[in-house]
Amino acid sequence: MRNPTAFFLEIAVGVLSLLLFSAVFGDVGELALEAAGYGGVEYLTYLVPAVFMQATMGSAFTSGVGLVGDLESGMFEKVTVTPMGWTAVLLGKAAADLLRILVQVVVVLALAVALGASVETGVSGVVGIAAVCLLVGLLFMSVANILGVLVRDEEAINAASMLFMFPLLFLSPAYIPVADDVAWLARLNPITYGVDATRALVLGEDVSTVLSVTRFGGIYDTLVPSVAILVGLNVLVGALAVWVLRRASSADAG
Repeated sequence: MRNPTAFFLEIAVGVLSLLLFSAVFGDVGELALEAAGYGGVEYLTYLVPAVFMQATMGSAFTSGVGLVGDLESGMFEKVTVTPMGWTAVLLGKAAADLLRILVQVVVVLALAVALGASVETGVSGVVGIAAVCLLVGLLFMSVANILGVLVRDEEAINAASMLFMFPLLFLSPAYIPVADDVAWLARLNPITYGVDATRALVLGEDVSTVLSVTRFGGIYDTLVPSVAILVGLNVLVGALAVWVLRRASSADAG
């Protein structure tokens, strides 16, 4: 609330990304979708999950920048002498960033609908999209906090956000369907599962690009495994982030 400029800039980036990508890649995207079997799906609708993931990752890395600020200002050392557990510290830091992600998702979705996109799963789908974005956001907040402790430099965190964001987005089905020769890279990419899950909720159908699951039926063949993978990654990377924060606090206290 005291520094809203960065927040509104993040919203502006999400809005511009939706407008620019749909305008610049619209015709090429339509051809790629037709070749991949997405007949009848407009490129704008296909693009919406990509903008969700881009906005989510961008906001998530600001958590690492905030941690570096806490380290430089001495706030981190003050936290180390409190009786709070480091899991609570990490989740507390994440709360404000998750709220910013939620607001961006709502703004981007509202603009996309105004431009002609649709969410076939209705209100429940919108809630599911927000939940998936929060899972992806929490995952990359943990990554950003680990980097913040290790590098302790805001410029390095900003550079790392670009290093993570664009390769992961372009090596996923975010902007166009994944080509067969890079499918193995998409399978190792956590953004793939965020994109697949949100796109399944937008289109209301099974759109899994790297997993062949038929156990749950329909949209759930995409949602269940994608969400399970994201939850598992959150547990692993979140535990690592807590461990790194605890180690950093012990070193600073020493």
